[in-house]
Amino acid sequence: MEFRKSPQELIDAFEAAMPGAPAVKRPMFGYPCGFVNGNMFTGLFADKMFVRLPEDSRAELMGLGGSTFEPMPGRPMRDYVVIPEAIIAKPAELKSWVAKALRYGDSLPAKKKKPAKTGAKSGKRSGKGR
Repeated sequence: MEFRKSPQELIDAFEAAMPGAPAVKRPMFGYPCGFVNGNMFTGLFADKMFVRLPEDSRAELMGLGGSTFEPMPGRPMRDYVVIPEAIIAKPAELKSWVAKALRYGDSLPAKKKKPAKTGAKSGKRSGKGR
């Protein structure tokens, strides 16, 4: 699957709407995303910006022209909604939706950090080639 770069205008809108601490910006699949307590709450994917919202806010955003976020056709991501372009074009409104997503992400249980990977999976040899 080939990923398309996000347009610069969308990256700029994301950067302007991204809140400060406790939110953290880091890439996911090469796109900028926002995380809180290890939970992704907003991000970009190709030419789309999405937010993670509770059910009532998802329904509200869908009613304003949002759509279910599907990074791959037929594989929707639960709780995530694509923000309509009309909202992205309004910085104050966009910040409001990102703030709702941050609050929701912050309300979720924190993700546990995965242990660092080590070189070998185990000390056992496969016995092949003996």
